[in-house]
Amino acid sequence: MLDNQIFLEIIKSTPLISIDLIIQNSEGKILLGKRLNRPAQGYWFVPGGRIIKNETLADAIKRISSNELGATILINDAQLIGAFDHIYTDNCFGDEGINTHYVVLAYKTYAQNDVKMSHDNQHSEIKWWSKYDLLNASDVHQNTKIYFTSN
Repeated sequence: MLDNQIFLEIIKSTPLISIDLIIQNSEGKILLGKRLNRPAQGYWFVPGGRIIKNETLADAIKRISSNELGATILINDAQLIGAFDHIYTDNCFGDEGINTHYVVLAYKTYAQNDVKMSHDNQHSEIKWWSKYDLLNASDVHQNTKIYFTSN
């Protein structure tokens, strides 16, 4: 685990690499969580997280899905839809004047009907959204909406 000051210097100096999981159910709805932490605090967002040094993409997807949803997603069950820039004016520590830049690898997958998803300590709740509703909601973050307007 990195010391907070070192991690803040990394945030200040370089992009972070992360994975977002676009999870669709059999009804075509997308799973979103309401974020408790920065950046994008208070917004609905797809599940995701940073890739840890020396962690493979397959291991990162398993870890992120297990930690954030309580259900494991395998890389072979997900399709890479692209790389995206997510640039935020704030950072996870709330320090003024330091923005956050993520290079996000977005993967789409489908949820089995019998899989139960639960939220973690980074989200106040999770729920399924129709594409129409998420595109028209003011509290769904623009960096989530881009996944549904770019293809």
